[in-house]
This record gives sequence, structure tokens and C-alpha cells, in this order.
Amino acid sequence: MVTQHQNIGRRGRLATAALAIGAVVIPVAAQAAQARAADGKQGPVRALEQAAHPLRSTEPGRDTSDLRALGAMVGDAKVVGLGEATHGSHEFFTMKERVFRYLVEEKGFSTFALEVSWSAGLRIDDYLQTGKGDAREIAHETFANSPWDREEFVSLLTWMRGYNREHPGRTVHFMGDDIGAPAVSDAFFGRVTDYVKQNHPQALPELNTLYTGLRPIDDVFAYLKKPQAERQRLAGQAQRALELVSGLKGSGGSAFDWAEQNARSIAQTTRFLTLDPADPASNAAAQRFRDEVMAQNVSWWQQRTGHKVLLSAHNDHVGVVASDPRTYSKTQGSFLRDSLGKNYLPIGFTFDRGSFLSKDTALGGEWKKFTVPAAKTGTNEATLDRVRYRDFYLDARRAPASARAWLNTARPTFNVGTMFPEPLRDVAIAKSFDVLIHLHEVREADKSKP
Repeated sequence: MVTQHQNIGRRGRLATAALAIGAVVIPVAAQAAQARAADGKQGPVRALEQAAHPLRSTEPGRDTSDLRALGAMVGDAKVVGLGEATHGSHEFFTMKERVFRYLVEEKGFSTFALEVSWSAGLRIDDYLQTGKGDAREIAHETFANSPWDREEFVSLLTWMRGYNREHPGRTVHFMGDDIGAPAVSDAFFGRVTDYVKQNHPQALPELNTLYTGLRPIDDVFAYLKKPQAERQRLAGQAQRALELVSGLKGSGGSAFDWAEQNARSIAQTTRFLTLDPADPASNAAAQRFRDEVMAQNVSWWQQRTGHKVLLSAHNDHVGVVASDPRTYSKTQGSFLRDSLGKNYLPIGFTFDRGSFLSKDTALGGEWKKFTVPAAKTGTNEATLDRVRYRDFYLDARRAPASARAWLNTARPTFNVGTMFPEPLRDVAIAKSFDVLIHLHEVREADKSKP
């Protein structure tokens, strides 16, 4: 396997570590000498340390006093994007639950958004509001074949349901902001057709005709094997179905709003699935459309409900600038910054070493464990990991000037999504994220129990 980190043995050369405020701390004198030796001058490490706030833990359910500074950084933001440098690391997932719990309890947040399909999100939210079903079973079915079909997300849903039982007057919600994968069920189509049947029965025959050949989409990967011309025809039908439903707006009300949004999700999904997987230009256009749709869905939810939202996605989706602009010419984070301004706060993740889940093929394949050693000299992570705290976060907007200059400079950074290995790409941290969380070591997420 091609590795993209190089073990520089920093912690191996330190015989002891001091425990300070629950975080592992490298002796300052040794660290400073190391920074001077590496750079021939003080370097950015001390300035980064002045901005850094140590984390006691990445596990939820513990004292959250170490997150108070993060709460101040969030301020009055309505949507907080919390990234991940890999799609399948335990510490990224548990830290998301920890941060979400804190934002719910201390900052009035009430929705957790994830890059799964809109229809999957609605099914999960039904469980959270009613308690009907089993968290593990629902997680397995809605997250099937994804890196989120893991124990960490069972834990999140279990906590959310427990919170709702204890706080029936201010429940938390789950939304999926993404497009269609892995399926668009018959029951989801029914959310649209049942509304029309009950409120505008005269329009139902035409709607059923438009959905013929589409309802249901059992497997989007199998659907992509249909001839492109057929997929384009079906996408046209779904768009006309949306226009039909939108034309019924005279009825108004909450039920109409949700029916229209559900029809919109079907149209968005089928348009996205007109891409040509073999054409790089088609893939890039589809990814831009996908990020735009994810941002639109989050904005719709936030404006429709008034909820503050924690948005969970890969770094390349929550950041304002992606590490691979050829693939992500405009990110979900960039679209949200356009629509929400400072009410959108992107938080990125970096890590020095460890294991994660990814795949070795773009379409299909199994999620499997990969491991990388310590960050290679010259990467963002190599310098960040010399800060004396094992795990920490910082506000890139308010760091000392020399730290901001370093954070605004692009250099190789590890970001891996659905396929590994991939080359390191240059990232200027402060241009992508307002806040950064750096972890020394991560491990692969826990396989979901039967």
C-alpha cells in the first residue's frame, strides 16, 4: 500500500509526557528546541500554541468544560459544518457526537445533518420523534454500505432518542442532506403521492404516470447502469412531477411544504444520476450539483424549522475551499457561506497518524481498514502535531498574526474519502475553515454489532 505519512518518531523520542488539564503535553522546552532545529528559527509552533485549546477527550458523555472556548467560537452561527479528514475514523465520529451534545445543551442546537439521503434522514427522524423501531436496526438499514453503518452512529442515535424522551418539548432532529444513495424507497415516493391523493386527487393520475419507471429506485448503483438517455428521460419525468406538485401551492401549509421538498429530492436525485461515471467532466459537474443540493437542503431545513444545525460531512464538503478543486469546484460550505454569511461556521479536522475506513475502488467495493504512519515533514499535520497538546482546537480567525500567516499558506494535507490511496493535496487551512480540530492519532470506526 502506498503510504502518505512518514513516522518522524516525535513521541518515541520523548521519554516522558506531562499530564496537564487532562491533555498529554510535550515539555515546552523540548518542543521549542525541536521547532528551532527543524526551521532554524522559532517557526509557527509557539504561535499556534497560543491559539490552541487542549481537548480532554474525544469521547462523548464526559465533562465538557474544555469545549467552552469552542462554544465561544461558534457564537451565534446557525449552521456549524464539522468535517472529517477520513470517512471512517472512530475519533472523528465520537467527537461529532460530543460536540453535538454540547451544542444542544449549551447553544440551543437541535438538528444533526449528515451526508446521507434526504429520505434516509426522514426515516431516522421519524424514529427519534416517535421511538418506533430500534436504533441499531434503523442505522444499519439507512446507512447500509456506507462508512456510517458503525457503532459510533448507533451511539449518536441512541443518545438523541434518549434526549427526546427526557425533553419532549424541545426535541432534537436528524436530517439527511444528500442525494438518493443507496436507495429511494417506494415509501418515500408515497410521501409525495399520498399528499396529492388526499389534497388534490385530480392530479394523482398524472403524477403516477410521471413516476412510472422511477418508483422505487432500489439501488442507485444499479440504476447508474441504465443507458444515459434513459436516465435523462426519467430525470425529466421527475422534474415535471416536481413542477406538478409545486403548481398545487395554493393549498399551502406545512404538509404542502414537505410534499414539495420530497418531490424536489426525487428530482434532484434523478438529475444527479444522469452523470456519466466514465467522463471526468460529467463527474465534476455532478459533484458541484451535489454540493449545491446539500447546501440547499440544509438551508431549506434551517429556514423552515428555525433549528440550529450541526452539519457533518467530509472536510471537502464543509470547507469553503476544497482540497481538490477539479473535483469539487464549489463546495457545500462555499454555497452555505454565500447564503448564510457568518451564520455558517466551518470546522475542519486533521490528524497525525492512525487508521480509517476507505475503499480501493470508486464505485462498489467494501469499506476496509487502512493505516498511515506519522505525518511527513512539510505537511500541515507535521507542524500541527508539534503543538504541545495531544489533541486541540484553535480559531484560525483570531490566532496570532504569525499563526494566521502559517494557516493561510497552502501545503500538503491528508484528506481521504471513498477511495484510497490518493495523493496529498495543498490546503490553506484558514481559507477553508474558521476553526480547526487536530488529533494526534485516530483508529478505524467500530463495526456495527448484529
